[in-house]
Amino acid sequence: MQGVVPAAGEGTRMRPLTADKPKGLVEVAGKPLLTHVFETLLEVGVSELVVIVGYRGEQIQARYGESFDGVPVQYVTQQSRDGLADALLAAEDKITGDFVLLNGDNVIRANVAELVNRHQETGADVTALTEQVARSEAGKGAVFELTDGSITGIVEKPEQPPSTLIPRGCYAFSPKILHACHLVTPQRTGEYELTDAIDLLLQAGRRLETVELDGWCQNVNTSADRAAVASRLDGRES
Repeated sequence: MQGVVPAAGEGTRMRPLTADKPKGLVEVAGKPLLTHVFETLLEVGVSELVVIVGYRGEQIQARYGESFDGVPVQYVTQQSRDGLADALLAAEDKITGDFVLLNGDNVIRANVAELVNRHQETGADVTALTEQVARSEAGKGAVFELTDGSITGIVEKPEQPPSTLIPRGCYAFSPKILHACHLVTPQRTGEYELTDAIDLLLQAGRRLETVELDGWCQNVNTSADRAAVASRLDGRES
């Protein structure tokens, strides 16, 4: 199974650190952010890394080259950086089967291996790492729609969250997700959202499995996020 890593964004909220380098190369707890991501994917046995670059992407290619700890690395460029569905389509020609997607700005210490195993055992088209959060947090990103306790949809940043169950930026997908990405239309922001592609699969009756987060996952967007990761990894926070 391949590991796919979207890492094309500018990281504007981390300026000045990203003024002259991509966010993926900003050091977090003594390592570039992408090194944390790659290490997590290698721990679950991916056979290849496909890295989607954009802003100053040549620096990422120069830093990691053609392999990471013996695992081949391929790069693709997301020219316009118009959302995660657009990013996956930029990598479509490199994706050869089922794959794990881990956002390139997430440091995670959790049960990703369980996610991969569940995906392989069930033959699902989407397997998502999920977490229950406070309702005040649920509307800040994607959130699942539930009917009688079953997931029936997913929406991005709703004004009124339909539940408190959210995805945590780590998925396993079948290639069906790529077909769905081709059908996504841009949101008012102009971005092609991966959540819309997942929702299309759900509406088509495709199988989605979930694995509850056991551990922690930190999206690194700010200096405060960097400090939080360092604290967790130093054992000061469980």
